[in-house]
Amino acid sequence: MNQKFSDNRSGNRWIIIFCLVFAGEIIFSLPFHVARFFRPTLLDVFGLSNTELGDVLAVYGIAAMISYFPGGPLADRFSARKLLSISLAGTALGGVYFAQIPGILGLSFLFGFWGVTTILFFWAALIKATQAWGGKLAQGRAFGILDGGRGLIAAGAASIGVILLGRFLPDSSESFTIGQRTEALKVIIYFYTFLTFIAALLVWFFIPDSKENASTNKNILGIKKVLGNRLVWLQALVVVCSYCGYKGIDYYSLYATDVLNLNEVSAARFVANASYIRVFAAICAGLLVDRFSATKVIRITFMLLIMSYVALALLSPTSHAINIIYGNLILTFAAVYALRGVYFALLDETKVERLITGTAVGFISLIGYTPDVFFNSIAGRILDASPGPVGFQHFFMLLAGFSVLGLIATLIMIYTNKLKIINPEF
Repeated sequence: MNQKFSDNRSGNRWIIIFCLVFAGEIIFSLPFHVARFFRPTLLDVFGLSNTELGDVLAVYGIAAMISYFPGGPLADRFSARKLLSISLAGTALGGVYFAQIPGILGLSFLFGFWGVTTILFFWAALIKATQAWGGKLAQGRAFGILDGGRGLIAAGAASIGVILLGRFLPDSSESFTIGQRTEALKVIIYFYTFLTFIAALLVWFFIPDSKENASTNKNILGIKKVLGNRLVWLQALVVVCSYCGYKGIDYYSLYATDVLNLNEVSAARFVANASYIRVFAAICAGLLVDRFSATKVIRITFMLLIMSYVALALLSPTSHAINIIYGNLILTFAAVYALRGVYFALLDETKVERLITGTAVGFISLIGYTPDVFFNSIAGRILDASPGPVGFQHFFMLLAGFSVLGLIATLIMIYTNKLKIINPEF
């Protein structure tokens, strides 16, 4: 696979990365985009509280957590083309059921199913394919393009979704019936389902087949090497803290309606438009990583997040502070997307061998994406316990705390790497 993905002479090189980018974002559109961009409408149509939706998303997180680690060795043994196509097709089938507006029990089973289809055969294969595409000299660029491109896909699809939502819930109306909201949400769900099927076809027809040769014994040896690498554990902690910031964005549309007094369509439009920042933030961060290092870029980004979250926790939406609030919200979008774009570029700094990259990604993801299990449940309870501005003050302080932890983990990585240069046996 490495040769096919990293051969600069290949005319299919940019088609391959486009397919990886498109598939890498669209597979998560059904379980995440609907709740991120259209949360107020989703809560109303399904009759859920923030706590109940958080618990449903926690089911996804548990299933995903179970799937991350075995997905790593699978990516080291089987073709990315087959793994990615199967995952996308299965996820799209779940979208058809989602559009039937099931009850909370049905939603829980559906999100558990998605936790498997979006992760087990998909995630490690995607990361390994991207690393192979970037080669030895452009890891930051490869992952920056992946996440920046994913951001463009997410924002573009969300913008179309907002247009669809506006056709059923026009700005000129002061209130909407539950029937109007339901029909609007169904159209959005079918739209994302269609895109997921398209992604499956693109991957099947344009990603080249590859032969992976890792045996069971090599996989076992690779697991031991990964578990014994302290830098891998630190990278996993960096991913945990970065991902909490990313999960926090899911609540920005609700913050816009409950605190900034925007209507549902305006709130969705704000989050969708701000999501275009991901394209520039992730790619610029990737270029900076290739120029300096991943740890240096991540350290500065966590520092920016800490300042912005604290400001959002302390500020009230008065006429004097509203522009500062919007400015800090935009800054958190940029910083979170920058982190998302480059935290897997840390793989080079952990010195993980290329042959066991899938195993390393599986383990890092197992730990790093645990916020899928706990974050929504905690955030939902915080917001339901203190509705309105007070709940969001507590919410932003929670995010600031995770950013502090991420900064500490990054600083330890920098210190550990310096010691390794002095003493390779450390």
